[in-house]
Amino acid sequence: MASFLVRRLLRLVVVCAGVSLVTFAILHASGDPVALIMPEAPEADRAVLRQSLGLHDPLPVQFGRFVGRALTGNFGNSFFHRAPAFGLVMERMPTTLMLTVLSMGLALVVALPVGVYSAVKRGRAVDQVATGTVFLGQSMPVFWTGIMLILLFSVQWRLLPVSGWDSWAAAILPTLTLGAFTAPLLLRIVRSSMLEVIALDYVRTARAKGLSEWLVICRHALKNAALPLVTVTGLQFGLLLGGAVITETVFAIPGVGRLIVGAIRQLDFPVVQAGVFMLAMVVVSVNFAVDVLYVYLNPRIRLR
Repeated sequence: MASFLVRRLLRLVVVCAGVSLVTFAILHASGDPVALIMPEAPEADRAVLRQSLGLHDPLPVQFGRFVGRALTGNFGNSFFHRAPAFGLVMERMPTTLMLTVLSMGLALVVALPVGVYSAVKRGRAVDQVATGTVFLGQSMPVFWTGIMLILLFSVQWRLLPVSGWDSWAAAILPTLTLGAFTAPLLLRIVRSSMLEVIALDYVRTARAKGLSEWLVICRHALKNAALPLVTVTGLQFGLLLGGAVITETVFAIPGVGRLIVGAIRQLDFPVVQAGVFMLAMVVVSVNFAVDVLYVYLNPRIRLR
């Protein structure tokens, strides 16, 4: 167990280092932030600002300085906010995580019972409706769903706020937007996994013992069918964080995604690097938890 955890943690470090390197390279190839900060200043003044920001050094030197600071939790100061980039990101991280967790929770609450019932009632009307919903849900982009929900519930019916994150009502539309993006895929995974499991011998044996259908499905079938769902849920959590970037922009939510989008437009290197690094940390941590959860769901899997 200890060796498994050490190897996984080493992989976590490698992934985060790779993400930081790629982000650093793309940012520095995208343009000169000094030209945005001082658009009409003479070149001599711009050169002074580049030197004060450390942008005049060769890229390997800048990256080494970035890594050294990042190891201590210092990603530098924002070029435009004049505040520590890490503090700006951490101030908005709870909002993004809350949006992601609420959306994933909504998707699971819908996908689990509907997927199980659809598998048990295979070929019936409820199964056909669920299958059609999967195709419909996976064909709708996140930004389109968000805009349609705003037009319907906020503009037309005036039931919910258009934007913000200052009340529970303001969280409904963003949560529905991301949940509608994730629920169809999870529903399809639950249905296909249950269809495989309920045809196995041990499920038929449980039924032959006289157990109720509810116990057979929940106690025997669902636990073994949950392994693919756990895998996809871990992957979808990372996709939801990416979708949160778009959703926060559409609904004007003060989260990390919106902060990163604004920082990219301004070429605010420290904020983008800090934001991407922290989102990568969340994703690899969730995948790490998924690997450990495998052992509980399937004792045949060993942490080697």
